[in-house]
Amino acid sequence: MRASGQLERPDHDPRGEGARGRVPGAAPRAPAGPAVQLEGVGKAFNAVPVLQGLDLEIPRGGTVTVMGGSGSGKTVLLRLTAGLIKPDRGRIRTLGVDITPLREEALLPVRRRMGYVFQGAALFDSLTVYENVAYPLREHASLSEPEVAERVHRLLARVGLHDVDAKLPAELSGGMRKRVGIARALVLGPELVLYDEPTAGLDPTNARLITELVESLRAEGASETAMVVTHDLEFARSVSDLIAVLIDGRIAEIGPAEALLHSAQPAVQAFLTGEVR
Repeated sequence: MRASGQLERPDHDPRGEGARGRVPGAAPRAPAGPAVQLEGVGKAFNAVPVLQGLDLEIPRGGTVTVMGGSGSGKTVLLRLTAGLIKPDRGRIRTLGVDITPLREEALLPVRRRMGYVFQGAALFDSLTVYENVAYPLREHASLSEPEVAERVHRLLARVGLHDVDAKLPAELSGGMRKRVGIARALVLGPELVLYDEPTAGLDPTNARLITELVESLRAEGASETAMVVTHDLEFARSVSDLIAVLIDGRIAEIGPAEALLHSAQPAVQAFLTGEVR
């Protein structure tokens, strides 16, 4: 299912405002088309099938959230999209590139065009907050140190963090670590951001703050497209243009949140009402 009214995003913010803005050295943008296409994708671990002939299309210019129960394969789906693992069968196109046959070196130009918010933030324990956010810029961009500092501080301010440059991840709360992870994912001005369970493990207050942050980043166009996986229905309703429900290794249904809440499929209704987790 395609979302209507795709949003147009500038490649660069000439005022230096907002989170968006590609950096020198970034890969060229892909031609028009879906941001992500998965066709007949299968993946098993230790002969146990997780994804079974999954088909999914993520249109450009919006946010699509994949929901499913624990162990349903949500994170596997995200890792496949980023090329972090390979499917056993099927084809995956990310940002217009068929990444299925690509080796690690050939995947790098595609990965530079996306940001990944890991479930546990995945910050470097030995690096400060500043160096964690600056890391992608030092690895993949050609910026002067003042330019790096300006971008890092702008992103940290945007996610609501101030005066934390010198802190190590261990000195931060779980919610603060999540926000640093989001800042790092956005620092290269990605076309696509992948969010893995952004509210998981947070108390209600911090979960609400992360929900509000992701919702506002979506409204501002911090990235052209976002793909989110979560089990949190309220979060999904707040941040999504479309929600896809993953059941038994396949997308059972995809559509706007309100349409899914009135789904005629018993399995989808059972999941959304909490009868099945």
